[in-house]
Amino acid sequence: METTITKLNRANANTQNLPIKIVQFGEGNFLRAFVDWFIDQLNEKADYNAGVAIVQPLEFGMVDMLAKQDSLYHHLLQGLENGKTVDDARLISCVQKAINPFQNLGDYYALAEEPTLKIVFSNTTEAGIVFDENDQPEGKALATTFPGKLTQLLKHRFDHFSGSDDAAVGIIPCELIESNGDKLKKCIEQYIQLWDLGSDFASWVAENIHFANTLVDRIVPGYPKDEINEIKERIGYDDNLVVKSESFHLFVIEGDEFIQEHFPAHKHGFNVKYVKSITPYRTQKVRILNGAHTSMVPVGLLSGIETVKETVDGDVSGKFVNEAVFNEIVETISIPGEDPKDFAKQVIARFQNPFIRHELISISLNSISKYKVRVLPTVLDYLDKKGSLPDKLVFSLACLIELYLSDKFTLKDTQEYLDFFVELKSSGANKKTIASKVLANTAFWDQDLTQVTGLTQKVTDYLEAIEESGVVEVSSKL
Repeated sequence: METTITKLNRANANTQNLPIKIVQFGEGNFLRAFVDWFIDQLNEKADYNAGVAIVQPLEFGMVDMLAKQDSLYHHLLQGLENGKTVDDARLISCVQKAINPFQNLGDYYALAEEPTLKIVFSNTTEAGIVFDENDQPEGKALATTFPGKLTQLLKHRFDHFSGSDDAAVGIIPCELIESNGDKLKKCIEQYIQLWDLGSDFASWVAENIHFANTLVDRIVPGYPKDEINEIKERIGYDDNLVVKSESFHLFVIEGDEFIQEHFPAHKHGFNVKYVKSITPYRTQKVRILNGAHTSMVPVGLLSGIETVKETVDGDVSGKFVNEAVFNEIVETISIPGEDPKDFAKQVIARFQNPFIRHELISISLNSISKYKVRVLPTVLDYLDKKGSLPDKLVFSLACLIELYLSDKFTLKDTQEYLDFFVELKSSGANKKTIASKVLANTAFWDQDLTQVTGLTQKVTDYLEAIEESGVVEVSSKL
């Protein structure tokens, strides 16, 4: 029997109107599959009663598409939890309005007048939290940068409520940069000074605007275009904004009592942690999740494997990844009261998600820089702690060198880095010279790695073994 596909709007979906408690800068896939997913369930499970107003931070975006669907869309949650398949479709109805401030500036400033407003979320990409001294709009004209726009919104709120403490707001940025809340606060302070907005407003911001630093973690592939017709049949609606994500989520927040009170997701069964310091959690994520990705890419590609799942499921490659994670990476991580092995087990399960095809070649983008940030600190910490180099992670480094020297793959990286390997290959240098030149390149590593005890020789040995026996054979014996 064929399913009737209904137009998605509030009349057909029979949703309720909610007071605007959240302003959200960003209408992209991540916030809709992460923050709005939280809020929608808090409304259902905890009587949170929070409506979201989305602000389009760039001139061209998806607000018009949201408007056509009365700001409704479905979230498709797919993954593995405790070995069981999760496949859930949910109508997200917490978003009440979506505003393009470039076209409706009055509606944008009206958000500042909402008496129920308590939290601002944002995800404006890593480049979004910036201060630009040339961003000096006249009057109420819209600022160029996101921090500038937010400063304008806060100033309007300050003026409208006559500097009342009751108009306090919490700011929870989700941009993937370290100390995102602190940096956003700094930008706003700079705009207050640049625009000469007054000491009273500066004091109000200091006392009543509560900034959080955050770490977010959820893989969001986004719009499932290859299966959208089947999904529309399944949900019964003509939804052109379906967003797909894995089932895993982690939200670590370094925020005060105001933030915790007005976004209480940690109290209702979600993997949301309020912590005093976000640093160990960032280290854990970067080293285990991102580090495992970066470490497996050259080993997998040179073994003829295409995806993350295939790598983790493979007999030889899977053993390599598991041992690199549990025997080497985890050994360098410490979080008081928590076992990083638990996070590592979740990561491996995420890698095996049958609903996500994660191409190794796509993860290979800028692999040299990624190895420097995500893997090298683990190598050095492991050496310091154990007195020896980690076999799997150093083997991955040797494979990374081989990958950049190979003609079989089209890698994307800084042209200077790519040119270095082209010149190195054409020189006809032996493996020891290759290892030495790569490790000594301070442009790659911000240090001379030939000074690390035993590293040059170990990389050389692996390069020679790979040339003689191949990656699969060598990795099987590690």
